Amino acid sequence: MTRFDLRQQDCVEGMSRLPTRSVDLVVTSPPYNLGIRYVKYSDGQDRHSYLRYCHIWAEQVQRILKPSGSFFLNVGAAPSNPMLPHEIAIELRDLFVLQNTIHWIKSIAIEDRQRSLQSHGHFKPINSKRFLNDFHEYLFHFTKSGRVELDRLAVGVPYQDKSNIARWRHTCGSDLRCRGNTWFVPYETIQSRAKERPHPATFPVQLAEWCIKLHGVSRVETMLDPFLGIGNSAIAAQQCKVKNLIGFEIDEIYLAEAKRRICEL
Repeated sequence: MTRFDLRQQDCVEGMSRLPTRSVDLVVTSPPYNLGIRYVKYSDGQDRHSYLRYCHIWAEQVQRILKPSGSFFLNVGAAPSNPMLPHEIAIELRDLFVLQNTIHWIKSIAIEDRQRSLQSHGHFKPINSKRFLNDFHEYLFHFTKSGRVELDRLAVGVPYQDKSNIARWRHTCGSDLRCRGNTWFVPYETIQSRAKERPHPATFPVQLAEWCIKLHGVSRVETMLDPFLGIGNSAIAAQQCKVKNLIGFEIDEIYLAEAKRRICEL
């Protein structure tokens, strides 16, 4: 069972009290500064103030992360504000090395070899003559050195062309290849947003699970989510049998919901 340390506290203050180099893995999704209506957070700062805030809390992540650790940062954008994720990554470049950029695909239309077109996943449509519907977000994988080894096959997929198994020496006879940096992870279908997704901006549990597995479950003694929300990262930690999960959340309603969901597992 995972040991949870969930605190109603500002993450900068909370992380400042954690020991240096004490965390193996950070998986989080901060507010995107896109005007989302949170209960106790203003999501509409000016650009400079928001990027400075990102640097302040990321400084604490950098301090408490072990040299062998991974920091997975989920960031989205609005079609009218497409540079925001990249600006955040640039803001943090004096603290971390951007080792991988993963594209989280929430919805996709695929035409198979028989030219049959199918749509998968969920999206929020926009009414615009200028912008396309936004079907993806970024998942930046930061490390301190850029040299952290990953368990790539922990989230691997079977080969479509099975002849590759024998033809490529690195397969070692295994029908499993690296998933790559494009991850299709749809939201689960819900009947009531108020009851089933009371937080206005969450990522799927599966997305956090894949981050844990990619870093290597056996190497995660302590995991941290500075922006816990309703606890999807905590649920992923429990499902992956991570030993310790630390989470900070300033809103007591979201934190209570996170604790309730964990207790139901």
